[in-house]
Amino acid sequence: MCVAKAREIPQLDPAVPFARAAAEAVAVRAQELFDHAADVLDTQDIERVHDMRVASRRLRAVLEIFAPCFPRDQHKAVLREVKDLADALGARRDPDVQLAALEELAGALRKVEQPGLRVLTEHLRTEQEEGNRTLARALEHARDSDLAARLRALALAARDEPGEPEAGGAEELRPEPRETSQEDGRGPARARAAVT
Repeated sequence: MCVAKAREIPQLDPAVPFARAAAEAVAVRAQELFDHAADVLDTQDIERVHDMRVASRRLRAVLEIFAPCFPRDQHKAVLREVKDLADALGARRDPDVQLAALEELAGALRKVEQPGLRVLTEHLRTEQEEGNRTLARALEHARDSDLAARLRALALAARDEPGEPEAGGAEELRPEPRETSQEDGRGPARARAAVT
């Protein structure tokens, strides 16, 4: 099993204001989530649901880390829906993993143990089907509530935070020059302090 590689967040840099970083992180992680939605209900390719579940966890993490950057009510509603979608992905993923483990185990079992394995496999297939129905409802709800657009709006709300300086490199990190006295031994009357 290979975890889908997280996309780079191009504007994430120590010089970028926190709210701008929040906006960029949510935009990238939300797009990543929805890019994994294609054919996620296909039970023959269990890695699709795994990749989308990992993407949902990454999105949830950035929503929680950057929570102070977002309008509270808007953030709370979107985070709840992302959590619900992650739960639905988990309901589908858990039997996928168990079924894959049983398939590996099948070859090692004796003939007398095979009927028990079939019963357990049938039970897990039923769980997988129910998980798929749960996931289908969650995906439909995300589509109907336009979760993708609400995530974009949340990112824009952080980006447009009033009073947030624009990112522009290290010069923004330079403090104003301060007055120094001749007696302190540090040179001219005005010393330049710079953070580089």
